[in-house]
Amino acid sequence: MDKFSLETNGYNRKEVNDFISDVIKETERIINRIKKQNLEIDQLKKELEHYKKMESTLNNAINYYEETSKNLKDLAEEESNIIIEKAKTNASRIVNEALTRAEQIEKNSEILENNIIVFKKKLKLIIEQQLKVADEIELLELEDK
Repeated sequence: MDKFSLETNGYNRKEVNDFISDVIKETERIINRIKKQNLEIDQLKKELEHYKKMESTLNNAINYYEETSKNLKDLAEEESNIIIEKAKTNASRIVNEALTRAEQIEKNSEILENNIIVFKKKLKLIIEQQLKVADEIELLELEDK
C-alpha cells in the first residue's frame, strides 16, 4: 500500500485523491474485465450447450446406424439362410427327379433289351421257317423234274 505524506490536517489530499482515482480506475477496469469475461463465459456456455446437443445428436445417429446395421446384417443372414434352404430343396428335388428319370431310363433299357431278344428269337424263327419253306420248294422242284 502507498504511504501518504502527512499535512496539518492529515494526509495529503491530492495524494489521497490520486490514490482513490487510481483505485476507482483499477476497479472499473476490473469490473469491465469481469463483464467481458462473463460475456465470454456466457458465449462459451452457449457453445458448450450447442456442442453437447451436437454430441447427443451424433450419438443418437451412431446408435441408430449401428442398430440399422445390425438389423441389416441379421436380415441378410436370414435371407442367406432362406436362399441356402431353397437351394438345398431345389438341389434335392433335381437329384430326385434325375434319379427317377435314371430309373425310368434303366427300365426302358431293360424292356428294349428284352424286346431285342424276343425280336431276335422271332426273326430267327421266321428265318428258319423261311428256310424250311425254301427247302420244301426246292424238294418240290426236284420232284417235278
